[in-house]
Amino acid sequence: MSKQVLILSGSPRKGGNSDLLCDEFLRGAAESGHQVEKIFLRDKKAAPCNACYYCKKSAGKCAIQDDMGEILDKMQAADVIVLASPVYFYSIDAQMKAVIDRSVARWTNIPNKEFYYIMTAAEDSDTVMDCTLECFRGFAACLRGAKEKGVIYGKGVYEAGAVKGLAVMEEAYEMGRRV
Repeated sequence: MSKQVLILSGSPRKGGNSDLLCDEFLRGAAESGHQVEKIFLRDKKAAPCNACYYCKKSAGKCAIQDDMGEILDKMQAADVIVLASPVYFYSIDAQMKAVIDRSVARWTNIPNKEFYYIMTAAEDSDTVMDCTLECFRGFAACLRGAKEKGVIYGKGVYEAGAVKGLAVMEEAYEMGRRV
C-alpha cells in the first residue's frame, strides 16, 4: 500500500550530510512506490512561536503569516514523517526547532503517524545523538498514535558531503525502501 511520506530536512546546507541522507531515504521510499516529498526547511519561513495562542481561538490558524500553515497541512496529510537534523550542541538545529514548536497550532490534528529520525554529527559517538533523538521523541510523544519506525545516525561527518560513500547512506536508502 502506497503511503504519503513527508521528509523535513532541517539541514541548513543543501547537500549537507543530513540532507544527503534524506535524499537516500527519499530514493528508497520512492522506488518502493510511495509518494514522497522533501521540504528543505531552510527554504521556508518558519518564525519561532510567540506563545500568543491565537491558534487556540482560531481553529489552528496561526497569527504569524509564514510557511508554517503549508508545512502543517503536509504533516497532517502524511502517513510517514521523517525528521532530519544535524546535531548542534547536542540538540536539533534552529530550523527544525521552529517547526516543532510552531506545530502547537495543530498538534492534535497530527495523529497516527509513523516517524523516522535522521541525525548527523561531527562526533563519532552515539551518545552525542542522545539529546537530539530525545527532542524528536519528545515531539512524537505529544502526538496521539505516533510510532517510531527507525533511527539513522550519521556519525563522524562534519564537512558537507562527508557522509557520501559511508555505510549509513545505504542504511538510509534501505530504511526508505522498507517504509
